[in-house]
Amino acid sequence: MSDKLHSGHRKRVKDRFILEGLDAFEDHQVLELLLFYSIPMKDTNEIAHRMLREFGSLSTLFEASVEDICKRCHVTENTAVLVSMIPSLTRKYSKGKWGEKPHLNSSSKAGEYAVTLFSGRIYEAFYVICLDSQNRVNHAALVHEGTINEAPVYPRLIVETALRHQANSIILSHNHPGGSLKPSGADLEVTKRISAAAEAISIKVVDHIIVAGESYYSFAENARM
Repeated sequence: MSDKLHSGHRKRVKDRFILEGLDAFEDHQVLELLLFYSIPMKDTNEIAHRMLREFGSLSTLFEASVEDICKRCHVTENTAVLVSMIPSLTRKYSKGKWGEKPHLNSSSKAGEYAVTLFSGRIYEAFYVICLDSQNRVNHAALVHEGTINEAPVYPRLIVETALRHQANSIILSHNHPGGSLKPSGADLEVTKRISAAAEAISIKVVDHIIVAGESYYSFAENARM
């Protein structure tokens, strides 16, 4: 593709995005457009097709590590960083829409807020959502990554986090990347242990929310607190 044709094609793709948004784009076209901003002088259509063949889908590609993308797709670190930023940017965007101190005055609001914390995460993570006396979020702290069974979430760490962020009460939340919302035995046990530790310093655990994709399970809604 000559420089003139190359620049003309890129302009047409960008103009189409400006007019239509991404909804009408095929996956490889979405990736092609994204790659314009890290690969200035090559045909990104061909590269986009190759990357999707390697990973199978946009979501799997976006969730891959920088090292894995570089190795499997033979692209630069700049390109791999740009692509792997998408899930984190999505979380930032979704969380930002709630404002600075969202008011979580119901289990449904807490569940919807918790879902935003895990967007794009392919490994299990554990958050403590610290609330003030008006049930507004002081801070959502990522305190652990990895399954509860393999590396327990220690109550002392949760208590220290709650105190550091001046919590009046806390909501526990973790995700099940496998898709099941059913609480495991470890989920139930760790909830009891953390609740007891927090109660000893007059901080109440008001809910524990499990997130799987866009769905959630609230311990409070199901009378398990």
